[in-house]
Amino acid sequence: MQETVYYQTDKKLALAKNIYRTAIKGLFYLKYHKYIDERGFFAQVLEPTRICQQINADFKIKQVNLSVSKTKVLRGLHAENWNKLITVLSGRAQLVVADTRKDSPTYKKLVYFDFDADLNSQWGESLYITAKLGNSICAIKGPVYYLYGVDQLYQDRKNSDDQAISLFDPELNINWPFAKEKMIVSKRDLNSISLKELEAKD
Repeated sequence: MQETVYYQTDKKLALAKNIYRTAIKGLFYLKYHKYIDERGFFAQVLEPTRICQQINADFKIKQVNLSVSKTKVLRGLHAENWNKLITVLSGRAQLVVADTRKDSPTYKKLVYFDFDADLNSQWGESLYITAKLGNSICAIKGPVYYLYGVDQLYQDRKNSDDQAISLFDPELNINWPFAKEKMIVSKRDLNSISLKELEAKD
């Protein structure tokens, strides 16, 4: 198995304090400070107004969702027609974002993230994911609490607005932390289509 290269921050990628560009346009890595004391910690987790000012986006959260995953659960790869602001509140997870926009100069580009929600760490991590980017999460150490705000109500969406792309697409060749047969994957995600099949539909 090839070694996974995870995203690393760099001063050259900084847009503002704790907001960073990535190799995919419309995907941003964010950090938030945790104020720790003997009780636990406090943090301002989702700050859409400040973030939008820096990335020049029009993003208003209409719904906040929470998924909880046991160890070795794999979710995604979903390319939804809405913008998302996400964070991992507990556990450790590998997040993979794929550029699934055919007209993008970084089409099929992958960015890997290793999110470890250590209660004793002074920093938490988030992502801002622009619509139509394929995003997925694999729980390395559960339970993984995955919190995300979206700018569209779930009941208002069309099925065509939420495209599931194969997690095991050979063109993407995503390096997962566990073997396929050892991961827990939904039927929908197991039966999702490849990028080639998606291109043929258009």
